[in-house]
Amino acid sequence: MPLTVFGANVIIAIICLLWLFTGNYKYKYNQIINNNFILASIVFFSIHIVGLLWTEDLSWGLHILHKMWYFLLLLPVLFTIVKKENIKLYISAFLIAISITEIFSYLVWFELIGEFRHARVGNPTPFMSHISYNPILAFAIYLVLHEILFSSKISILKRYIYSFFTITMTINMFITGGRAGHVMFFSMLSILIFQWFSSHKFKAIGVIFIVIPGIFLTAYQTSNSFHQRVDSAIDNIVSYEEDKSTSVGLRITYAINSWEVIIKNPIIGVGTGDFPLEYHKITQINNPNLPSTTNPHNMYILILMQLGLIGLISFLSIFYYQIKFSITSNNKFISDVGITLPLLFLIIMWSDSYLLGHFTTLVYVFFSSFLYKNFEKS
Repeated sequence: MPLTVFGANVIIAIICLLWLFTGNYKYKYNQIINNNFILASIVFFSIHIVGLLWTEDLSWGLHILHKMWYFLLLLPVLFTIVKKENIKLYISAFLIAISITEIFSYLVWFELIGEFRHARVGNPTPFMSHISYNPILAFAIYLVLHEILFSSKISILKRYIYSFFTITMTINMFITGGRAGHVMFFSMLSILIFQWFSSHKFKAIGVIFIVIPGIFLTAYQTSNSFHQRVDSAIDNIVSYEEDKSTSVGLRITYAINSWEVIIKNPIIGVGTGDFPLEYHKITQINNPNLPSTTNPHNMYILILMQLGLIGLISFLSIFYYQIKFSITSNNKFISDVGITLPLLFLIIMWSDSYLLGHFTTLVYVFFSSFLYKNFEKS
């Protein structure tokens, strides 16, 4: 998944075709219809279809549908074919892909190979942009740390290998420029600390107040990339009234302008395909000197503007059922990771539409396909 868009799409197409021709349709249907999380995902996609009825820009609406098809097809397909005994294999395959990506990242950073695709010495994120890479890397770090902390069967050798892997991934996190990934990293650590000190909440808070600032200040002092990204974000916010054309400034402007449209269409929104059109209208009035956009870089604002409160409630119900399932699970891994995945996405989607991006959506769908399946009933 983190290596190639084309390769991932080919594999997805093969999986879906095999699924169609392997029969046992009643069994597959029953698995889907009896899982609230999968049903919520399908309903969310279906609302996008209904939203085409009042959209003016049908072509963009179909484009959005194409972006969201994972929720209608891929997620239910994967959900019906994943097996409990293969979960470790699924995770290992993901971590191997991350390790390959990380190796290429370091090769570029140390200038052992030339810059290519998205990878630059100052921002070595091969195969995908830093916008996607850092959140995926943060989740990979969580998986490895969870194995180190909670697995009683892990060997000493494997513990050392995983610890080394954690250190190299953490360093890699701060030599690349994805600010949402940095936020996700610190959020992930906070969640993990709470999970480790699950029966000692005040101790967890104390550890968080020591560990998080410690890592932040260390990264800030040692990584030029992280230092610059933090300073620029602060400067963008402080100087917003003077300069709204900065990275953070534009995001703030997108939110303010979008909100004016949202309050005029609060229940059903402007339609699945009309965000670009409606935003262009409002920005010509409020900020004609600033560029228009097709994406507000905020998943909640995008859904509210397109589909109103109905769409947002449907969207949030997906995460509700994920967290509900995880809380009731007797499996430590499923419970912890199952809660962490939606929480991290709920956080980073304030800064971008991470369930419209190819790589991050694929990771979300891939892990969701086996984290929220009651294997005892399948």
